[in-house]
Amino acid sequence: MICMVLAAGYATRLYPLTENFPKPLLRVKGKPILDWLLDDVDGAGLVDRFVVVSNHRYIAHFQEWASQKKTVGKIDVLDDGSISNETRLGAVRDIQFAVDALGLDDDLLVIAGDNLLDFSLAGFLAYGQQKDATCVMRYWEPSVEKLRKAGVVQVDGLDRILRMEEKPRTPADHWCVPPFYWYRRGDVPLIRKAIADGCAVDAPGSLVAWLADIVPIYAMEMPGKRYDIGDLDSYREVQQWLQKPTS
Repeated sequence: MICMVLAAGYATRLYPLTENFPKPLLRVKGKPILDWLLDDVDGAGLVDRFVVVSNHRYIAHFQEWASQKKTVGKIDVLDDGSISNETRLGAVRDIQFAVDALGLDDDLLVIAGDNLLDFSLAGFLAYGQQKDATCVMRYWEPSVEKLRKAGVVQVDGLDRILRMEEKPRTPADHWCVPPFYWYRRGDVPLIRKAIADGCAVDAPGSLVAWLADIVPIYAMEMPGKRYDIGDLDSYREVQQWLQKPTS
């Protein structure tokens, strides 16, 4: 399995911290955000290659990080060529860019490089293996305002997605999808078709919404909490969370 990290955004809401430095490499409790994620995934023992997709502004920072990072699987760092928030390719195009650049032909675990979790992704990987299908996670979000800024799914009694909508004005349910996706190997070639068909490319959840009408996709209920580091307040919040003593 390949783990792909989407890290080509410009994190403008975290300026000045990220004006010349990538958000996934900001430190939380002395450790880059990206390391918290990759150490967990690497420990599950199912990933034999990591791919980090960055942009031209931040590529040197990721190359330096990768030169010192030790994982079981090889780490490839890619430059998608964009130089500003206005010229970014978008998450879905970045996935296709990496698939083409490296000739990837395997199951893909695609994750955002700016989220932290208080649980291990090992359970999600096991879930994907059991379903043998493209999978996402879901959590209950009571806030309609937050749902309007995320991907929202409706599922049946077997966790299969009936419908997914990205950033809906009127959410049809309260199940929210965080940016962690398991794409089954056989579904990866459909990404190119999704882009050609006009799938929105900025939000990675748009690809799931498109695919759900074509192939079975399952949504595992998230077993813990996710911290989305999107602005200075949320960065401070996650620092405080990790400083709390464990019982």
